[in-house]
Amino acid sequence: MASLASVPSPGSCALSSHIKSGIPPKSPFFLALATPSSSSSTTNSNKLTRRRNGNTRSPYMVPPLRSNEHNLNGDQRKQQNDNAQSAASPLNVDLMRLCEGGKLDQVLDFMVQGAAADYAVFLALLNLCENTKSLESGKRVHELLRRSPFRGDMDLNNRLMRMYGRCGSMNDARRVFDKMRERDISSWHLLIDGYSVNGLGDDGLLCFKKMKQEGIRPNGESFALVLAACARAEAVEEGFMQFESMKNEYGIVPGIEHYLGVINILGNAGHLNEAKEFIEKKPFKPTVEVWEALRNFARNHGDLDLEDHVEELLVDLDPSKAKAISDKLPLPSRKRQSAVNMLEEKNKITEYRHSITYREEANEKLKGLSGQIREAGYVPDTRYVLHDIDEEAKEKALQYHSERLAIAYGLISTPPRTTLRIIKNLRICGDCHNAIKIMSKIVGRELIVRDNKRFHHFKDGECSCGDYW
Repeated sequence: MASLASVPSPGSCALSSHIKSGIPPKSPFFLALATPSSSSSTTNSNKLTRRRNGNTRSPYMVPPLRSNEHNLNGDQRKQQNDNAQSAASPLNVDLMRLCEGGKLDQVLDFMVQGAAADYAVFLALLNLCENTKSLESGKRVHELLRRSPFRGDMDLNNRLMRMYGRCGSMNDARRVFDKMRERDISSWHLLIDGYSVNGLGDDGLLCFKKMKQEGIRPNGESFALVLAACARAEAVEEGFMQFESMKNEYGIVPGIEHYLGVINILGNAGHLNEAKEFIEKKPFKPTVEVWEALRNFARNHGDLDLEDHVEELLVDLDPSKAKAISDKLPLPSRKRQSAVNMLEEKNKITEYRHSITYREEANEKLKGLSGQIREAGYVPDTRYVLHDIDEEAKEKALQYHSERLAIAYGLISTPPRTTLRIIKNLRICGDCHNAIKIMSKIVGRELIVRDNKRFHHFKDGECSCGDYW
């Protein structure tokens, strides 16, 4: 599935589920909840201590008032309970139950109306935003957290950073990091990982350098993350330096994740033979995961001989892989997962499937855009069409891939220069990847695509992944 997010976006569209607007700047709830500047720091400390000792019920929750309850008979008491529930006072709503049901926007609306959230609710909200890749909802949670007694909690701020990174907004993640009064090694790890996931390997390496300058000793996880950053930055020499430093300077014995990190560095840079030699010189027998990594690099770089050779090794190592490899050839009866792309805008999410007929203007926009990218040098790569049809039909099928439809709709429904965000449920195909790179330059926008593997930030004809994903 792919979802396109634009901020902001006017108007409405079909198949949309509304995401409510942001938090009012002066919510009465938060004015009451905020700790006065004259209060002592001991009060906040006691509140956090209660939370960490398992008291997750907010001390600010106000129970409903029930007058003269002891004089009521059973039927009257039941009627009063029913009336109280129908009133749905925001002050006694079960926010955690709503979170468990995935009612993200409903929880946020109740909190704006005055329902107080405890630590566990904030944690659940951040998880929901991360899982749904909802950046706008995440910003609302951030504002709620900023006005709560938990705003200085290191663990929650770490999760806030992670949420922003998973939603593709490293500028917001960095702002959270810079404002944290207290950090641990996990804070640094989350920042490095966020940069890598978003294709900003060089920034991840700078962050790792700064971490060491501040006296934080890296561990095995640190080096796994920095090797991933080297792969994103195509920093082959730096990657080998870090690998040797881990062993010689810090005495860390490399694990499978570190060897995979080096393989990713070599494979991403196109050094496939060197990657194969590195695997063969490993001090332990290569695993299926290792050979699959090399096979994927061979496929991405078009080295069919190496791909076939590695697949033979995979079958020898794990005979169950034989069927999966043979299934590379398209079969008419084979059921494939339907591709879904979603255009995420400020106040709505619109879903696009290739089988759905879209409004005429979006199709016309896509036709025009397809002509423009051809003039700019785009050549359809019909290898990514598995159906047994002629070349012209294959080219037309590529043109109407759902992420392109989502982009076309975003272009006609949002202001110029607005960033478009797409969430896709499948891996983006190589042809769409090439097409969207050219589109980003033609339309003068940043196009952010989150497929089932990672973020792709397309801008000015380039992608943050360096054409590796």
